[in-house]
Amino acid sequence: MKGAGGTDGGIGSFLIGFAMLCGGGYLLLQNIQVSNSFGFGYGLYQFGNFSLTSGMILIPILFGIGMIFWNSKNIFGWLLAGGSVIALIFGVLSSLHFRIRPMSLFDLLVILTLTVGGLALFLKSLRPTKIKQERIEKK
Repeated sequence: MKGAGGTDGGIGSFLIGFAMLCGGGYLLLQNIQVSNSFGFGYGLYQFGNFSLTSGMILIPILFGIGMIFWNSKNIFGWLLAGGSVIALIFGVLSSLHFRIRPMSLFDLLVILTLTVGGLALFLKSLRPTKIKQERIEKK
């Protein structure tokens, strides 16, 4: 019977490492605060002195939707509406700000130890042990 990843690296190390990695990742993500500055007057893209706001992105979306309802086979309407929706999504994502919440040094060390230690155990379990490698080389 093979262990984790088809090797004899150890199923116990695999499960413990995976649990530590999941726990550390969860705690890290719980301590990240996400805020945004998105609004209809928020400047998404700037071309020289002209700033394209998120409210202005809605105008091509409306024209594209109108063209699609007028003729559903109109490629330009689909491109206009789809491109505007994609621009709006990128604008929203680019306006996000990430900050780590204030925490004690002990909390941060526990989170980083769980995450990095779990990742190391997880990856270690996916490679064969030296004893097995020596047996393969002798054959």
